[in-house]
Amino acid sequence: MARKSRSERYENTKERLEVAKRWRHDEGYEDKWRRMIDLYRGKTYWESGGIGTPNDRISINMAFSTINVIAPSVAVNHPTITVVANREDDSDRAVFVEAIINYMWRHHDYRKPFRRTVKDFLIIGHGWVKVGWKFVEEERQRSEYEVDDEYRASVDEIDAYAVDNPDLAGELPTNDDVMASIPSTQMEIVEDQPFVERISPFDMFIDPEATCLEDAKWIAQRIVRPIEEVRRDKRFRKGVRQNLQADSGLKVRWENDDERDQYSDLIERVTLYEYYDLEEGLLSVCAEGADDYLLDPTPMPYNFGHPFVLIRNYDIPDTFYPMGDLEAMESLQEELNKTRTQMVNHRKRYARKYLYHERSFGPEGREALESDDDGRFVPVVDENRPLGEVVVPLPQVPLAPEMYNHSTMIENDINTVSGVSEYARGQMPEIRRTATEASIIADAGNARASDKLAMVEICIGEVGRRVIQLMQQYMTRDQMVRITGKDDQKHFVAYTRDDILGEYDFEVEGGSTQPLNETARRQQAISLMNAMAPLVGLIVDPAELARYVLQYGFGVKNPEKFLVQQQPAMPPQGGPPPQGGPPQGAPPQGMAPPAMTGGTGPAPIPDQVFESTGGVPPELLTQLQNQMGMELPNL
Repeated sequence: MARKSRSERYENTKERLEVAKRWRHDEGYEDKWRRMIDLYRGKTYWESGGIGTPNDRISINMAFSTINVIAPSVAVNHPTITVVANREDDSDRAVFVEAIINYMWRHHDYRKPFRRTVKDFLIIGHGWVKVGWKFVEEERQRSEYEVDDEYRASVDEIDAYAVDNPDLAGELPTNDDVMASIPSTQMEIVEDQPFVERISPFDMFIDPEATCLEDAKWIAQRIVRPIEEVRRDKRFRKGVRQNLQADSGLKVRWENDDERDQYSDLIERVTLYEYYDLEEGLLSVCAEGADDYLLDPTPMPYNFGHPFVLIRNYDIPDTFYPMGDLEAMESLQEELNKTRTQMVNHRKRYARKYLYHERSFGPEGREALESDDDGRFVPVVDENRPLGEVVVPLPQVPLAPEMYNHSTMIENDINTVSGVSEYARGQMPEIRRTATEASIIADAGNARASDKLAMVEICIGEVGRRVIQLMQQYMTRDQMVRITGKDDQKHFVAYTRDDILGEYDFEVEGGSTQPLNETARRQQAISLMNAMAPLVGLIVDPAELARYVLQYGFGVKNPEKFLVQQQPAMPPQGGPPPQGGPPQGAPPQGMAPPAMTGGTGPAPIPDQVFESTGGVPPELLTQLQNQMGMELPNL
């Protein structure tokens, strides 16, 4: 296959981007994503001539409630990432790498962009995270002290050289020459570290033929920047960036085109496309309306390829873009809003009206008739007409009672479709249920949350892996990491790139991103303590059990102050045994110790009795069966 020329490659890139734009527009993806966002914010789209005026329309935002029930249950806390080495030689480093990635996630607050990505993942159906390396230098003015120190050091060096080489003293620079050679500014490194940022789904373009990220041929990110900033960027080709023209590709959503045009006059912007050719492993940058590349195709800078991580919600077969949690309940949400609006409009129309003969009442009678005072007399002028014909109530058309039940039915349908029950929303159900029924409903609802939690944990593990790979590739200076030791003590350790080299697997500890339910956590700790009580002192360390209950169940950071310090064991009163012989009072070898009938300890049980219970005393096994309410198999 003949190698493509540069112009052919550029035309191919532009054509791919245009095809991806048309495909996404024709399939209606962007319109659907905007509808889902507006549905989350409570903004509804009703046809013209619909029910009521815009001010009268009521939105019972179940979509908002659904998303804000699911999102905190899967991504509210910092994750606990575990690292496992793929080679035995890297096992010791894996412990240190684990401390580094957990520290960086907290220190650089990767949770903030990731939680925004989770919102995209739930509302739109997918979310994008970009993981890369950011290196920023800024030129700053040097202080007089810095310039003076460099000047003195240079002069002292020249004077020392002149003393050692008197023949060359006339050729050495003077003090004025030294001062003129000292720069007044210097470059300072502002950022030199990996970054994690959320990318808007509207700014990501993908191969239309792809069904997942793994079989895509290319991927691109749209970036909108001020045109003057792009023209000053020396990474781009000078001839192309100087000829750029501003376009209308603004990232801001405007309700009025006039406002957008007015803003465009204030800050002119240009749309760039960061294009990754996944087949050839090349990165290039082009601009809207440009005739050539801003950045020529070059090998991708990262060893792992493109920097994007995709988190998917509900996959649709043979379709790249998945669906979110709101898409299935969109029609139900609109129907609920219309039903509630009809109720409100009916209540507004329900005002008592009366028909009366105008000539039967004078000004005083009409005023008394319209008054809100109770027991007011209304004088009637026309005495020849029966009172039943003077004033007649205007009949009202009542709203069907089924309309009120219809609203409840729609809410139940939304709970069924979304999988979020009234318990998860923090509501009390109208039907009283037993604790077992409530537990079954909660477990069924947790099944979907567990599925989403697994997706979130996989994405976090992938982000953590790329962060460490970037540090292995680009880290040049020593870094510091804060490690939490025993009793919550903080230790700061310096490390270099060599300390984190190796291949590792990254996983997230199950449930570490979920919110901590204090009541449930304490109940679990107490239940564990009750279950382990019969085994304390036999196969369970009581001090470790108490330490776990205090730390996990009640959040005590220093449980040692609650534990009694054990005294060292004292030697027996009979004195130390003779060397090579048994201790005093011990039975001769080959004989079993006598049974303790008068003391507090239990009598020993023959070894044959333990064989059927796997080494556990029979009375402890019986007690555990009674506490757990089930029969344990033979161990």
